[in-house]
Parts: sequence; C-alpha cells; structure tokens
Amino acid sequence: MSPQQSQPDRPLVCAVSYLNTSPLVWGLLHTPLGEAVRLEFALPSLCADHVRDGVADVGIVPVIEMQRQGLDWLPGTGIACRGPVRSILLVSKVPFDRVQTLAADLGSRTSVMLARVILAHRYGATPEVASMRADLGSMLAAADAALIIGDPALLLDPVALRREYAVLDLGEEWVRYTGLPMVFAVWAGCAERLRPGLAELFAASCRYGMEHLDEVVAAECPPRGIPSALGRRYLTEHVALELNDRDYEGMRLYLRYAGELDNLRETAGKAIVSV
Repeated sequence: MSPQQSQPDRPLVCAVSYLNTSPLVWGLLHTPLGEAVRLEFALPSLCADHVRDGVADVGIVPVIEMQRQGLDWLPGTGIACRGPVRSILLVSKVPFDRVQTLAADLGSRTSVMLARVILAHRYGATPEVASMRADLGSMLAAADAALIIGDPALLLDPVALRREYAVLDLGEEWVRYTGLPMVFAVWAGCAERLRPGLAELFAASCRYGMEHLDEVVAAECPPRGIPSALGRRYLTEHVALELNDRDYEGMRLYLRYAGELDNLRETAGKAIVSV
C-alpha cells in the first residue's frame, strides 16, 4: 500500500510541474515537512481542475481560476514577477494591434487572460483564442500569434525570435503598464479544505527551497533541457515566490481587468445569441 493510500487524512496537494514551482515544494519533497501532506504534480490548468473537482484539497492554482471558482487562497507564497518573467512569451507574426487569432499553450489560464488584457489595453486587439500544444511552429501556422508559458518558454531564445517575430515578455509588459507586480498562481482551495497551518507549511517549504537553490537547479534543470545558468537566473531574478502586499495589489488589479474582459465577452455572447 502506498503512503498516499495508507494516510488518507493528509491533505492532497497539487503542485505545478514547471521549474518555477520546484523551490516552493522542495521542503515538502526533501524534509519531514512533506509528511504533513500528499503531493502530486500537474499542469497549472489541471491543478485548478483537480481542486475544482475535489480531487485535490489545495493546489497552486492560476489566479484567474481562483477567482472564477470562488476559492480561498493562502498568503505568503505563490508565483509572481516584478519585471520580465522570461517564461511567458507572446510571439506574433503580425503587429500586436492586428492580432485576430491567438494560439495558447494548453497549460495556461492566467497567462491567456494576461495576454488578452495586454492586447486589449495596450494594443486595442481582441483576438479569438484557441488552445494548442506548446509548439511554436504549429501554433503560428494556425494563428496570428502564439502564447508559450513555463518550461517550453524557457527553451526559446527571445533575442533570436525577435529577428523574425514581434515578441512580448508579458510579465515585463504588465509591470511597465501598471507599475505593479503580476501574480500568476497562489496556493488555493475550497475554504473548508484549507486546514490551519498550511500557509506556514508552504512558506517553510519555500524558504528551504530558496536556501538550497544549488540543489534545485542541479536536480531540476538538466532533465528539462534548461541550462543551469538560465535556470538559476530565472529562479532568482525573474520569478518571485515569497509574496508581499504590493504583489497582492497587482493581483487585485489584474483580477479587476480580467473580470471586465470576461463581462464584455459574456455580454457580446448574449448579444449574438439574441440576434
């Protein structure tokens, strides 16, 4: 019998399978902290689905799904940026104000909404969005622009891409536009499943991960094909994992913009149906 089966009273935690989550769960994986929970890994979108469906008690949930599902969130740790994020790239064959179709990475939800917010507010574009596997060539063959996130984005070279395409780092673009950080995901779940002490547990796990970053980089970068220097720079300069009030101010602004776009789309859909 597996540990998960033998101790069903421990909450099931769904973590994201990208490099940026590795420090968050390093303590859960490599210290006795992990004895308090059961841990599984999935894409960001699937983490949200597992929490929604009651498969997981708590997960690293895209903030847009946290809002849509009415989940509670745990403060202190998550995935954010305060400048260029490097792992969320919008690549376009046409000028951004002419983007009519957008192919989006299957794993993304918060980033899709961020792309929609940036394109609408900065460029006046409101593209149709289609989910596709994260392959830049096939995505750009099917749409005007492609959104690549997470580890697949880290495997791309933005400098080389800019020789042929228009490229935006959406973290950088958000911070430039709003002056605030961008929060992509937080630990979240239904209120009745968020046990006391989980926020402190996740904070301790994250601190352990950041204190053992050499181990994280050595273990996690090579299997993903990510150069160790890039992985270290990404985890220390591009993403923020310990969050503060200003990060949450940025999160609230993002969610307000996202709600406005969702309402506009819903209104437009009703108008079309009523014709």
